[in-house]
Formats: sequence, structure tokens, C-alpha cells
Amino acid sequence: NGAGALLEAASARPDVILLDLGLPDMDGIDVIRKIRGWSNVPILVVSARSDDTDKVSALDAGADDYLTKPFSVEELLARLRVALRRVRYDTSRAGDQASIYENGELRIDYAAGCVYRGGTEIHLTPIEYKLICVLAKNTGKVLTHNYLLNEVWGSPAASDTPSLRVFIGNAAQKN
Repeated sequence: NGAGALLEAASARPDVILLDLGLPDMDGIDVIRKIRGWSNVPILVVSARSDDTDKVSALDAGADDYLTKPFSVEELLARLRVALRRVRYDTSRAGDQASIYENGELRIDYAAGCVYRGGTEIHLTPIEYKLICVLAKNTGKVLTHNYLLNEVWGSPAASDTPSLRVFIGNAAQKN
């Protein structure tokens, strides 16, 4: 399901994501958008949806490739190899600094999925980690509650504002 995929992607930090658009709890396009808010992991869509509009929507949302069912295992493996080659190439060109954010005592190691304050690791929940990453990505900008809710949870519902405040408060108090 989509919620499980988001949680797994945030906690396991996979090398590549295989995603079917037909999920029971949300549309796969929404999952792609949410993952793209905090990760550049390659996303390969495997779907029975063969219309060009579905393919274009998935690719525009941030998918790296799209494979229509039915497909051969050989083609799937070849596309996975391409995605992994691209990651290795990008990583070798960018170096380690591209995956690290530093601002004062705050340090985020995106590759390891860890946050440090003053050299000490801060243990965050997946939601707190996503929230910190969104805030770091937008350093110096004023962000609305709706923007944060949409980026972290994918829904700008006003009723979620108290939850957002709690998560921000909890993340700020952690040492």
C-alpha cells in the first residue's frame, strides 16, 4: 500500500524503488510526488496502465522510468541496472558533500538518513526526519502550514495543523 511504501522508503533508504500505480489506499502518482519531496532515489513504475497520459503523469511527477505490464524479467532487470548505474554515476560526480547539509550545529547526512546537532546524532521519527529535511531544503524561506503539511504528509488539511505543531516541537526539543 502507499502509506507502507512511504514509510519503508523513508526508513530503509532503498537504492531503487519499484512502484505499482494501482495501490489500495492512494494513487501511485501521489506516492511518487511525496518521495520526490525528500529523496532522489530512482523510481521505476511497473503498471498495467498503458495510456500515454498515465505514463506522462508518472514521469512528470518524478518517476525515472515506466514499464507497462506484462513485461519480461530480462527487461525489468535491464532497467534496474540502468537506474543503479545512473545512481553510481551521479554519486561519483557529486561526491559526498552533495548528500550532506550543514547549518550551524545542525548536520543532515541524507545518504545515511541521520541528523546531528553538535556532532551528536538526534534520533528522529520518520515524520520528524522528513520535516527537518523539508525545512533544511527551504532554509531562509517563510513556509506556510499548508506547504509543510503537503510536503510531509501529502495533504494540506487544516485539521492537521495541530499535529504539525507537535511534530515541530518534538523535533526541536530532541538532543
